[in-house]
Amino acid sequence: METCPSVKNILLLDSEGKRVAVKYYSDDWPTLSSKLAFEKSVFAKTQKANAGAEAEIVMFDGQIVVYKFTQDLHFFVTGGEEDNELILASVLQGFSDAVDRLLKLNMVDKRTALENLDLILLCLDEIVDGGIVLETDGKEIAEKVSGHGLESASSAEQTLVNALTQAREHLAKSLLM
Repeated sequence: METCPSVKNILLLDSEGKRVAVKYYSDDWPTLSSKLAFEKSVFAKTQKANAGAEAEIVMFDGQIVVYKFTQDLHFFVTGGEEDNELILASVLQGFSDAVDRLLKLNMVDKRTALENLDLILLCLDEIVDGGIVLETDGKEIAEKVSGHGLESASSAEQTLVNALTQAREHLAKSLLM
């Protein structure tokens, strides 16, 4: 029996291994301390690698970890040892492409990522739901998150997107003052 493509977690860490945005879809790490320990150890394992813009794959602690680095951000997608590395790499590429498109930058840095954390978390929700991969095309993900694909959406959904956009802008202005 074939199963749907799945992931165990998606991590976005800074250059020191600290959390920027993370989402876990598996009970392999039941506590916060176990999640933080996994993040620290996977960061330490991959830190010396020269990943750059291309995805790298490593087997780590019985998990397949696909990762890439952009400026001071480290993107990780983790799957089980039976999962397909190409699908995990597609998820990783879709996530980083969507973030680049949404933030309209070629290379996103930590500060920009934190300022737009709401969009990054929405990207994660569009890519994976409950561990099941929904979308891997960065352009499609970015359109869904940004609201450009709202032609068929109801007016209530459009109002909600507009309200969230205004709230984000208001928050950004108040933080900069």
